[in-house]
Amino acid sequence: MTPILLDYPDCFVIQLHGPLNASNTIDFQRRVTTAVAQAEHNIVLVDLEQVESLDSAGLMALVQGLKLAQALKRRFCLCSVSPSIRIIFELTQLDRVFEIFESVTDH
Repeated sequence: MTPILLDYPDCFVIQLHGPLNASNTIDFQRRVTTAVAQAEHNIVLVDLEQVESLDSAGLMALVQGLKLAQALKRRFCLCSVSPSIRIIFELTQLDRVFEIFESVTDH
């Protein structure tokens, strides 16, 4: 999975494709760190529409991105979360921690 980085007028979007798991979280974390630290906007939005699966390593990478954004006084949000991925956030109660939007345009 290679994240696609998009610069929208009011936010920076990271589009993911495929699984987000232990095999690719190091690359994802590196890109998220760079995006959050260098983004010109106060909002970093992770688009999960094309994410097929998510494991604990993927969740931790998202949480680390959120913590970094909070430390830099930025918003780190998720969008387009499929029902099969959303249940993971609900079971771990991370749906209470992350701002989750229906689509990229809803933030």
